[in-house]
Amino acid sequence: MSRIGKLPVVLPEGVTALAEGRTVTIKGPKGELKETFLPQVSTTVKDGVVTVSRVSDDDKAAHGLTRALIMNMVKGVTEGYSKELEMTGIGYRASVEGTDLVMAIGFSHPVKIAAPAGIKFSVNEGKIKVEGIDKNLVGQIAANIRAVRPPEPYKGKGIHYVGEYIRRKPGKTAKAAGATGGTGGK
Repeated sequence: MSRIGKLPVVLPEGVTALAEGRTVTIKGPKGELKETFLPQVSTTVKDGVVTVSRVSDDDKAAHGLTRALIMNMVKGVTEGYSKELEMTGIGYRASVEGTDLVMAIGFSHPVKIAAPAGIKFSVNEGKIKVEGIDKNLVGQIAANIRAVRPPEPYKGKGIHYVGEYIRRKPGKTAKAAGATGGTGGK
């Protein structure tokens, strides 16, 4: 038995769930999420509790995965998810125009990222915040923004997650300074 999969998902007040075949729909105060799961598991909703069970004992990983995804959906429609990115570099700036994010990050043109349905951008003092109810979508959009100008290891310039450690490398001058002091072979 999967330790995570066997735990029931208790629906908080104001959240409803509907299981139809392989599709689960969760509705809450922030919105509605719908997901279709693998055929190896079945879901049932009864008295405000969602339970996940395996059809056969072959796929234990799908059991725990399905339960975790349903729990993420419940958390998304009640609290929501957010990722925060930070821009490091001279002249790097971002703004929100309508629902789109527009960034000036060292290219000859501004980079515009359109917000898909359910995603909201906000910018405050060099930090970009991506918010939404779908955990997967929030993480993917944040990764797409970071991929436009990933942090480089020499000066640390670029876009990175808040709290992300950037491993720095010494430049050419640091390597050259450590190589001097030899006799030159004579």
